[in-house]
Amino acid sequence: MRIRKKEEIDLSIVMPCLNEEKTVGKCIDEALGFISANGLCGEVIVVDNGSTDDSAGISARHGAVVIKETRRGYGRALRTGFAETRGRVVIMADCDTTYELNDLSGIYKRLSSGRYDMVIGDRFAGGIERNAMPLSHKIGARALSFIAGKVYKTNVKDFHCGLRGFTRKALMKMKLRTTGMEFATETVAEAVRKGLKIGQLPVRLRRCRYDRRSKLRAVRDGMRHLRYIFKNRHRRLFCFLRMEDRCDIM
Repeated sequence: MRIRKKEEIDLSIVMPCLNEEKTVGKCIDEALGFISANGLCGEVIVVDNGSTDDSAGISARHGAVVIKETRRGYGRALRTGFAETRGRVVIMADCDTTYELNDLSGIYKRLSSGRYDMVIGDRFAGGIERNAMPLSHKIGARALSFIAGKVYKTNVKDFHCGLRGFTRKALMKMKLRTTGMEFATETVAEAVRKGLKIGQLPVRLRRCRYDRRSKLRAVRDGMRHLRYIFKNRHRRLFCFLRMEDRCDIM
């Protein structure tokens, strides 16, 4: 993955955003609050992924750097955001209030100390608030994480947690290419392939603070993860699972 060389700062927090005008401002405030409270030189980057509401305007007014990425996709938005970061540490998060962004010290300290190249949250260890995740998603996330852990020979427990961080050097080594939700699996797979040191941290998943329809499509996104996990080992078998017009993952 190409990360542009820029004057470095302490921390970049990247949040993909699609129609989150009700919550994105609060999340930016929490993230900037963490940066300020800890005396860091940092930035919050919101990647607007084709919102039709005022998400981009609210993000700018709350102090975020707003980048437009009109091509839809979770992975595509994050890759676009990563390319614009300046932080020696880069943390990715959601902007729907499901994670507490006013305390990122556990991830930041582990990465800035040099102990780890990547740190990923574990929602199952940290706790999931009631109604924060449907039962089907809990079962699916555990099953996919178990399968991916076996395939990639890693003890990562929660492959799909939306809160995770990387050192800048680690991101520069990783070849991230996927565009959808399978991006979450790809980051762990790439870290394993490159021999990077992965840390895990219990994080609490909160219920979104307003009623909304989840953007996660369990069957489609689950199949995308499976396709990615097995594409090199059982390519022919999993061609029938394709969701686009070809079998490879770009």
